[in-house]
Parts: sequence; structure tokens; C-alpha cells
Amino acid sequence: MIQPGLIAEILVSLLIVVGAGFALVGSWGLVRLPTLMERLHGPTKATTLGLGGILLGSVLFFQLIEGVWTAHELLVSIFLFITAPIAANMIAKVHLHETRLNRNDGIETPAGSPPAAPGPGAWATFEAPHRDTPAATSEK
Repeated sequence: MIQPGLIAEILVSLLIVVGAGFALVGSWGLVRLPTLMERLHGPTKATTLGLGGILLGSVLFFQLIEGVWTAHELLVSIFLFITAPIAANMIAKVHLHETRLNRNDGIETPAGSPPAAPGPGAWATFEAPHRDTPAATSEK
């Protein structure tokens, strides 16, 4: 008969190993992919998921095996899942803006270059669209 403690240890070990595998793949993608936009996927997707698995394994270890409730891991997970997408979005916006202003690193991606800026106004501002630009004349 399998003991409940053994099942808990197997579950915790599985979560930690799977989380570490995702973190390894995400870190490898960050190092090996050629352009900034492709490199963003590693830390924001796989590494975040990997760290979430490791932290969930830690929560289960302290709850099921040690019998102690800890909220530190949950707070770290919430902070990570909120900040990683926002940071990636900001990095991507800056990169697209620099590329549209032709200050990019010169590496061509399989997706090609982004389209040119629509007019004298920047593409990510709080300004209203300028008259006679595609953004101002588009139908809603």
C-alpha cells in the first residue's frame, strides 16, 4: 500500500522537476534565439511557468509534508505573473518604436520588418490621431 506521504513527495518532486525543465528551456531560448522579439518568449512564457511550478511545489511541500502554511511563494508567484507580461510588453513596444525609427540592430527576422509609422505622430502615445492619417480616417 502506498503511503500518503510518499504520494505527496512524488507530487512535490514532479512539480519541481517539471518547473525546472520549463525554466531551463526558457533560459536556453533567451540565450539562443537571434533577435530581441524572439528572445522575449523565453523568460516571459517558459521561465515564468517553470518558476510557477517550482513555487507551487514548494507550497505543497510545506503544506503536505511539513504541515505549515506559507504564503510567501504565492505572493512571489502573483508578483511574477503580473509583472512579467507587463515588462515584456514594454520591451516589445520600445523595440518596435526603435525599429520603426530605423534604429534597429539590423537583424532581419523570418517575420520581416514591421510596417512604417503611419505619420508624424508616434505609434504609442496618448495623442489623438492627426488629421488625414489612416488612424484618423479609419471607420470604427
